[in-house]
Amino acid sequence: MTLNSIGLDTEKTKELADELNQLLANFQLYYQNLRGIHWNIKGRAFFDLHVKFEELYTDANLKVDEIAERILTLGATPLHTFDDYTKAAKVPVGKNISQDNKAVELIVDSLTELLKIERSILESSDEANDEGTNAMMSDFITEQEKTVWMMKAWLGETV
Repeated sequence: MTLNSIGLDTEKTKELADELNQLLANFQLYYQNLRGIHWNIKGRAFFDLHVKFEELYTDANLKVDEIAERILTLGATPLHTFDDYTKAAKVPVGKNISQDNKAVELIVDSLTELLKIERSILESSDEANDEGTNAMMSDFITEQEKTVWMMKAWLGETV
């Protein structure tokens, strides 16, 4: 086993970086979805949702940067083209969504996909003794689970 400068197995960090790049691609699509529904939302819930969507896309933008920086910390290169993102993404694409329920459902569906990826990374980072990635995924998961609960509550549904 070869260790890198931060004391992690180089083979395992390469695998983690690949998984983080998949997460990065999905977060970029999620971010674009949020921008689109922020711009296009209509109806009686406009004022509340417009602000909420801005809050969510601002947070997603910060997470994109954190993920990319973690990939760099692990010694890899973050994906950075839309072509790469669309090839790797599993998050649904939301196009021309202006109706409140559809917008919130898109967020729930997107976060559900992100949570699957993050849980997989959490397992991999645990096996690699990578506390930095592990802590980041744990924080993301906790926050996004709460957002899913709130969005489902807004829809009148349970988790």
